[in-house]
Amino acid sequence: MHDIIEHDDFRDGAVTGQLGAIGRAWRSTYPFVVVGALWEAVAYLGVFPAQFFPSLEAIAGAFTRLTFSGVLPHHALDTLVRLSLGFALAAVAGISIGVLMARSRRAEDILLPLVSVGAPIPGLAYAALFPMLINTWSGVRSVNPIWLRAAGAMGADEQALFWKVIIPGASAFIIAGLRQSFLRSWIAVIGAEMLAGSDWGPGWVIFDAKEFLDADVMLASLIVIGCIGFAAERLVFGSIERATNYRWGMAQSARG
Repeated sequence: MHDIIEHDDFRDGAVTGQLGAIGRAWRSTYPFVVVGALWEAVAYLGVFPAQFFPSLEAIAGAFTRLTFSGVLPHHALDTLVRLSLGFALAAVAGISIGVLMARSRRAEDILLPLVSVGAPIPGLAYAALFPMLINTWSGVRSVNPIWLRAAGAMGADEQALFWKVIIPGASAFIIAGLRQSFLRSWIAVIGAEMLAGSDWGPGWVIFDAKEFLDADVMLASLIVIGCIGFAAERLVFGSIERATNYRWGMAQSARG
């Protein structure tokens, strides 16, 4: 009888877990379902000319054609390579300067006026640097001084203090800076591809399709842009957050 009860509890727990997973998947997808249904309704009713407001079938056809022909993957990969190089440089520089400003009053006095002047510069110039720098600076400054004194009292040296207390304490700000920097740099590089006459990238595909009024191609490229941003948010930064903030107890996952 005891074994039967344990088996029933295990089965109920598995069913509950499956239902929870289905519920989370539905909460993630239903906004897209609603928007897609509204889009298709407007396209079907002919509120706008089909040339400017194509149906989901036409968009899916363009997306499939350009994907399997290698056009969209090639352009997206080219943009990601350029973005990754620039983002990595901005992240390293932003985190380093932000930590330096937060840990040194002299450095803060010298660099903060320059940051205050440079931060309002349009995003196409320094899209990723300043969000990373400012978030890191704010995060390191917000670390509870009691933690620092307690770690010092227990014999932590400067290196241990930095890696065991300061970085975990500022991790939420640093990851927020990474997210903001990536999104701003992603927007900036797409905009630059449209404005600077580049021959590659989803931005160029959109600009080129605009010249021929190929709205389905433009929207297919926008889907790629959105999917890459979504994947970066969930797979890259979400994984970093789970490995740091949640693991260190600096944040809790809002799951229902």
